[in-house]
Amino acid sequence: MDIVVIGAGQAGLAAGYELQRANRDFLLLDKGSFIGESWRSRYDSLRLFTPRRYSALPGLPMKGKRWGYPHKDEIADYLAEYQSKYALPVQLLTDVTSLTARDGRFWIATSKGELEARQVIVSTGPFQRPYCPEFGSALGSAVTQLHTADYKNPEQLPGERVLVVGAGNSGAQIALELSAKKKVYLSASHAINYMPYRFLGRSLFWWYERIGLLRKGPDSRIGKKLAAKKDPLYGYELKEAIDRGEVDLLPRTIGAKERRLLLEGGADIEVDAVVWATGFKPDYSWIDIPDAFGTGGTPVHDRGVSPVRGLYFVGLPWQSCRGSALIGWVHRDAKYISQIVRQHEPKISLQRQSSVARPL
Repeated sequence: MDIVVIGAGQAGLAAGYELQRANRDFLLLDKGSFIGESWRSRYDSLRLFTPRRYSALPGLPMKGKRWGYPHKDEIADYLAEYQSKYALPVQLLTDVTSLTARDGRFWIATSKGELEARQVIVSTGPFQRPYCPEFGSALGSAVTQLHTADYKNPEQLPGERVLVVGAGNSGAQIALELSAKKKVYLSASHAINYMPYRFLGRSLFWWYERIGLLRKGPDSRIGKKLAAKKDPLYGYELKEAIDRGEVDLLPRTIGAKERRLLLEGGADIEVDAVVWATGFKPDYSWIDIPDAFGTGGTPVHDRGVSPVRGLYFVGLPWQSCRGSALIGWVHRDAKYISQIVRQHEPKISLQRQSSVARPL
């Protein structure tokens, strides 16, 4: 292959769109059984905090009210429609087990066999391995534990008292959902920065786009300030629920013992279930190219371009700007990477037997 794109989520599809426009020969690999599977498998009530107007990839607006907020299943359907519309070549049910480089080529070992490629774009994103604090193992078996990656709905959680650990947008949505049926506690490691969905009659993201906030780079003065802050919580629904006493806001959770969670400041709480809304960690253990990674196993790159010639990334947080990891802005980085790819190899005409996503 000329180019292999690993991961066919929004970042991979955006990369595929740009490569197709540049008349490149490429193939997208994805371990899922269908396009949009990672979105479909998220918790039932998930809605994006970006409106449909800013939740689309280039060339295909989302259906529905443009300033409404899409459900996660809408995003899954949209990505499948996007792949179909542009006939992007995707090989599904293909788990990439290793990526190595030798003799100026990349070797990709997969569950379907080995591929050789001149260039590789890694678009697996930053949300690969669910993170739970180690002290969670000290909880007794009587306490049900779920990470947000496995949480679907309140019916999964027995008992009456639930602690949600982590007050980001997912933690807030789940705490609100659970509060209709259970006594809910929400543990926050920091003061919550509430932001409105709209300001002066317009979406907050319209203003972000207007003033160029999401285009600020990680090395800019504003970018450095934004990167140092926790992400804001969009909407005031959680604040209102806390004010009504439907959700109890607690300090950081720092330990556990049997049925009790220990809180910063010395207090503790007994619960029947815990939802860990503590985020994800990247996992690049399958990439055996030492020069591509720095301390802590994070990719070394300049706007997604690795120091390893022919290796690129798309979909990383702060890859080039604040919006890099957001679905409505990832195409900017994909376009830049496609331009760099074109500089490294001559154009190759596309000749494909089928345009339908399928396992090969």
